[in-house]
Amino acid sequence: MRFLSLVTVAFIHVYADSSVSSDRLNLEEALALLTSLNLELKAADFDLKSAETSYAQAVGAHYGSLDFIQNVSRTNDALNTFGFKLTSREASFGDFGFSEFLAPMGQMLEAINANPGALPQGFTQNMTDLLKVMPEDLNHPDDRNFFQSKLQYSLPLYVGGKISAYVEAAEAMQRLKHLDRTQLLNLKIYETRKAFYDMRLLEEALRNLRTIHANIGKVESMTETMIEEGYAKNIDLLEVRSKRSNVERSINQMQANEKLLYHYLSFLLNQNIQSIEVPSEDAALRAFTHEAVIEGNLDVRRAQTGLQIRQSMLDAERADYLPMIGMQAEVQTAAESLQEYAVDQGSYTIGVQLKWNLFNGLADDAKFERARVEALKTRTQVELAKKGIALQLDKIMTEIRSLDYEITALEHELELANTIYENYEARYKEQLASMSDLVIKQSEQLSKVLELLKVKNQRNERVFALEQLLNGVQS
Repeated sequence: MRFLSLVTVAFIHVYADSSVSSDRLNLEEALALLTSLNLELKAADFDLKSAETSYAQAVGAHYGSLDFIQNVSRTNDALNTFGFKLTSREASFGDFGFSEFLAPMGQMLEAINANPGALPQGFTQNMTDLLKVMPEDLNHPDDRNFFQSKLQYSLPLYVGGKISAYVEAAEAMQRLKHLDRTQLLNLKIYETRKAFYDMRLLEEALRNLRTIHANIGKVESMTETMIEEGYAKNIDLLEVRSKRSNVERSINQMQANEKLLYHYLSFLLNQNIQSIEVPSEDAALRAFTHEAVIEGNLDVRRAQTGLQIRQSMLDAERADYLPMIGMQAEVQTAAESLQEYAVDQGSYTIGVQLKWNLFNGLADDAKFERARVEALKTRTQVELAKKGIALQLDKIMTEIRSLDYEITALEHELELANTIYENYEARYKEQLASMSDLVIKQSEQLSKVLELLKVKNQRNERVFALEQLLNGVQS
């Protein structure tokens, strides 16, 4: 079924230009176009993808890091030169300045051998002077190249649960972005459906206005005839024509609103929409329970997800009180040139480190307390969201019931106004009623049409507002 849905959406996308311009687009087709083409939804998809990559990044911290390091250096610094030789296992006694030490030492040994059993004169002073010699080879080495290739792996073994807390927070953020995208989709569905039902109301109002306009046309023709026969005056004809202009002005306003709705639908669907098939009935109410609405509402679920994020951050701050244990291992080889790389010049290092911060000026206490307060605040916001949704639900249902009653009453009043107008039109033909009376009744008829349109539009808006509260709730 998912595959067939994707194929259907793709088909609509490919043939959208031809289909929407030649056929009347129905609501189901519009919602399919909305899901696949709306630009705001596409931007939300990128936000969701970004959250998914952030979650993957947080999970990756569990597995440590493996780095390859290539060092290329040249120096005559005494410490670095000697250290480079040790690293590449190329150090010799000559690097310690033994050439300058062994020559005087050999002379002393010859003197001792020439007179066994007696130290040469000034032996102690000579030894002291010898130890003060600064070897040239050690202090002033020649320039040296250093090539080193190193593979280094670091792994956190225990960090007090901080990584797990960040992973949980990233996962909750991913869910939050998904809820944001769902909420945006529901909002666009709401706007699209409302546009279709608004178009239905406009067409209904236009039908009534055109009927009124046609009736005025008949009265105008009848008045012209009666003027010729001397039964009416020119002022009567002016009154009729003035009322016809008033109705034409209302029709023109309705037609302009139709054009605006088509422009808005074109924006929502990212297509040029020229004709739609309006729903056959008024917007219907869905079945629901208060508990299901409160628990399934997206705003409440977003607040609950925010609470999970705050709780994860609290766990992360708590980890600062605990020790951290990490492992590091590396293998490397080094030489004076790349051609001299050899296995016996390589080395390895492996070790475990424990680090435990014992005092940092009570900054950890302050951060933990801030995270705890934020978690308590978010918990309060969850309860506030639930109470707010319950209040909105009761308010909207009360308004819908009131508007339903008002619509029923206005429909009866419109039916009565139509009957009264027809009666006065017949009486005007028989000269039992004046043109002013007829125009007044026609004005009442027009007023009821426009008032009924306004109330029905208010009811649709409240029904769709209720559907927004029901988003995420299965009926």
